[in-house]
Amino acid sequence: MGNSAKKTKKKKLWQRIKQYRIAYYFILPTALAMLFLHLLPIAQGIYMSFLNLNQITLQQYLLAPFVGLDNFYKVLIDPGSPIRIGLFEAVRNTVIYTVIVTIGTLGVGMVVALMLNRKFFGRPVVRTLFLFPWIVPTYVTGLLWGIMWLREGGLVNVLLVDWLHLMPHKLSWLTGPNTIWAIIIPTIWRYWPLSMLMLLAGLQTIPDELYEAADIDGAGPWRKFWMITWPMLRPVWFILILFGLIYNTYSFNIVIMMFGFGAGFPGEWGDLMMTNIFRNSFQLWNFGTGAAASVLLLIVMIAIVNVWFRYFKKAEEMQ
Repeated sequence: MGNSAKKTKKKKLWQRIKQYRIAYYFILPTALAMLFLHLLPIAQGIYMSFLNLNQITLQQYLLAPFVGLDNFYKVLIDPGSPIRIGLFEAVRNTVIYTVIVTIGTLGVGMVVALMLNRKFFGRPVVRTLFLFPWIVPTYVTGLLWGIMWLREGGLVNVLLVDWLHLMPHKLSWLTGPNTIWAIIIPTIWRYWPLSMLMLLAGLQTIPDELYEAADIDGAGPWRKFWMITWPMLRPVWFILILFGLIYNTYSFNIVIMMFGFGAGFPGEWGDLMMTNIFRNSFQLWNFGTGAAASVLLLIVMIAIVNVWFRYFKKAEEMQ
């Protein structure tokens, strides 16, 4: 009975494939591109994590000595490993950075989207101007903000100390604990227009009749937001939070360009997982351990994405 059911299932699957074969023909080029551009490099990176790949064995590349889990031991346990030194700080900074940037971009994007959803003179022009930070390349953002954060002559200290007198003295933003804010604020500035654009598109799909009915019931702005706007934007929030967690965890360009034009060290409070992996792989020539750290980060992100999908699915079922 079981074998018969399996054969029937396979037959139906083959019939569906045959029925929609033209669609599969169109999908095939994209599937092959995904295979070569994504799956093969990932497989190669996983294989590299099991090799003793450094400046000496780099000539052999994928034929370098196989060391098994030794690279993972160096990343997670060995206190004397170069990549292990500073790894805890990089993980801590990445978590803080990802959480605050994700919340910040969504918060600013939501406020601006609500403003732009109202009708006023010059709205198209204002909407276009608000997209400017998103248009600027990330490496340019890193260079510009790196100059703005300078202790002497930097625009931030000049603005806060000399012009607005909000601080008694100038701060060192690119060294010490302030570094984490020096990388968080430019990232929020760079990415909030994307959140604003997607949330604005979601707001424009909400029927006006719902707000009119709420006005008749005497609901205030906050109640309308929590009872109408928030639930209707749930799918948009889901996508934005998911993308924010992924993009911010793998954030690299802004941070690396802010410190020494890509050659500097962000410090204890500015080093992220990607800058840590980059430094150990391409500056210290520890490609094997760098690949192992990348694989571990990949596993963690897959777990986070799966948990987030399960949470969203469960939340939708409870609606």
